[in-house]
Amino acid sequence: MTPEALAGRRCLVLGAGGFIGFNLCRALAAAGAQVHGFGRAPDFAENPAAEAWTDAEFGDHVALARALDGVEVVFHLLGGSVPGEAERDPAGDLRTNAAASLELLSLCEAAGARRLVFVSSGGTVYGPTAVLPIPEDHPTNPISVYGVHKLLVEKHLGLRAYRDGMQAMVLRVANPYGPYQRPGRGQGLVPNLILRRLSGQPIEIWGDGSTVRDYLHVDDLVRAMLAAAVYQGRHRVMNVGSGTGRSVNEVVASVDEVLGLQDAEVRHLPHRPADVPRNVLDVSRIRAELGWSTRVGWLEGLRQTAEWLRQTYGTGGVPAVAVRAP
Repeated sequence: MTPEALAGRRCLVLGAGGFIGFNLCRALAAAGAQVHGFGRAPDFAENPAAEAWTDAEFGDHVALARALDGVEVVFHLLGGSVPGEAERDPAGDLRTNAAASLELLSLCEAAGARRLVFVSSGGTVYGPTAVLPIPEDHPTNPISVYGVHKLLVEKHLGLRAYRDGMQAMVLRVANPYGPYQRPGRGQGLVPNLILRRLSGQPIEIWGDGSTVRDYLHVDDLVRAMLAAAVYQGRHRVMNVGSGTGRSVNEVVASVDEVLGLQDAEVRHLPHRPADVPRNVLDVSRIRAELGWSTRVGWLEGLRQTAEWLRQTYGTGGVPAVAVRAP
C-alpha cells in the first residue's frame, strides 16, 4: 500500500502543534486524510492543516478519549519532555511520557483505533555501540533517561501487538531538522546553530565537537511516517535516518558554508555523560520494506531551514539560545 491509501481516513496526530507534528498534519491533509490535531496549539502563523483540533494536555484522558472516537490511525509524537528535562526529573518524565503512553494504548483499544505509529528515538535507545551504522536488531542499552523511557514505550507497544493484535509501528528516528523547528527548546542542534550565526552570537557546544549524529530533514521523516501508517509487512521497528554521520564540528562548518560565514566563535561546555559518542542509523530495512529513501540533500535542507529562520526571526535582536548537541 502507498501513502495515498490514507485518503479519507481519520488520523489523529498527538503533538500536532510541534515541529514534526505540524509538518505531518500538512502532509496528511495533502494526501487527503481527515486530520485531527491534539496538543498545544502551534505558535506558527500558518494553519497546521488539521480539520479538527483538541487543545489539551497528554494527561487529559477525557479529551484524549473524545479525540480518538472514530479514528483509524494514530500518530504518537507526544512525550512530555526533552532529553535535558528527563535527566533533571526522571520520575516526572516517567509519568508524563511512559505512563501517559500506556494510558493512550488502553484508550486506543477502547476506541477501536488499531493502527499506531510511534516516533521513538534512534539517537538514544541503542546507547553506545561498537557497530556503525546501527541496525534495528542491535542490543538496546540506553544511557539516558529519555532513551530508557522511549524504549519502555516501544516494549509496551510490542506487548500490545503480541497480545491484542494492535498494528503498532515504531520509528526510531535520527535527529530531525528543518522548517518550523523552533530554537531554544532543548533539542535541535541545526536551528540553534543557524540562529546564533544569523544573530552574531557565539556558538556553545557540549564537549569538543566530535560527537557524531545522523541528521534527517523533516520532509523525509514525514514521508516515512505516512508510508509506515499503511505498511502491511512483518517488521514493527524501523530506523529512519540519513545513514550518514556528521560531527558537531562538521555541522558548524556546513552551516557556515550555507550562510557564507566563517570564523565562528565556539565556546566549549563540559561533556555530558548521557551523550552517546557516535550514532548513525542503518536504514536498509526501511528502504527494502517501504521503498523509502532520503530526498532532501544536506546542504539543501540547511538552506531551507536557514531561510525559514530568517523569515521568522530576522537577523538581529534575537534572544540568546544555547546551542547544545542533541
